[in-house]
Amino acid sequence: MPRGLKGFEGLAGRTLVKIGIIGAGKVGTAIGHVLEQKGMTITAISDMSEAGIKVAKTYLGEDVLFTNDNIAVVESSDIIAITTQDRIIAEVVDEIAQRPERLDGKIFFHTCGALPATILSPLDSKGAHIGALHPLQTFPDIASAIKVLPETYIFIEGNEHSIEILNKIGVSLGMAVIRIEGKHKVLYHLAAVFLCNLLCALLYAGEEIIDKTGVGLPPFFPIIKSTLKNVEKNGALLSLTGPVIRGDVDTVISHLGALKDLDLHREVYKALSLVALEMTQARGELNQEVREKLRDILTED
Repeated sequence: MPRGLKGFEGLAGRTLVKIGIIGAGKVGTAIGHVLEQKGMTITAISDMSEAGIKVAKTYLGEDVLFTNDNIAVVESSDIIAITTQDRIIAEVVDEIAQRPERLDGKIFFHTCGALPATILSPLDSKGAHIGALHPLQTFPDIASAIKVLPETYIFIEGNEHSIEILNKIGVSLGMAVIRIEGKHKVLYHLAAVFLCNLLCALLYAGEEIIDKTGVGLPPFFPIIKSTLKNVEKNGALLSLTGPVIRGDVDTVISHLGALKDLDLHREVYKALSLVALEMTQARGELNQEVREKLRDILTED
């Protein structure tokens, strides 16, 4: 048995577990590559894009079946990862579920952060075991995805039959595995959007402001990095600095004045400053009079 597969014996009555991937994008190809490096067997990967298949061939072994036929992946695999774009998952499930063949003993999981495993329920009714596995990471490209996966937390969800296998796969992929309930997936994904995607939007907004001075963003990288280090060490609440936590009313007023011609940026500033104001209360900072004065300034039209 290849290294890394201990504990997989007995699945579907086999001693060699075959893993298939539907979706040759960044996530699917990176996961397949890492699992192969850990000694697991990737039997097939499918994608409707010839370009996607071509790229996947450079990362996966020669014995892998590269195809545009999702059913071929299902038929040749014990565990099937659906790593397509989120909006396509239901279509893939419907395609597989409409086939007359049973899926007894097979495990299907998707890699969407926002959707619960129940989106795979039509496969469950055909005898498969279902789940979800999501790497809590940003993947701009396949190479960087492969590099950061070992430092990534893997969130999993599934029924009693799939969760053990998903845990083993997660341990092979990342730094640690955390189980999450399906009903919490939207909040989990929303938090990831705030802390990753919208963080990029916030940095872009800040870059647009500093560009007006001709300075540019690079001089701000050290303070950005220091802030993230402080948050990692002490948490966001204790890491907050700046005019709101100091109760610096005049500075806040001057900031809003400087944003008078940037309506969207002004609203972002006001909204986040109101969050910071709530943080001052949680920290026991500022007196009530200053806090209310800031709130009035930040909520006026």
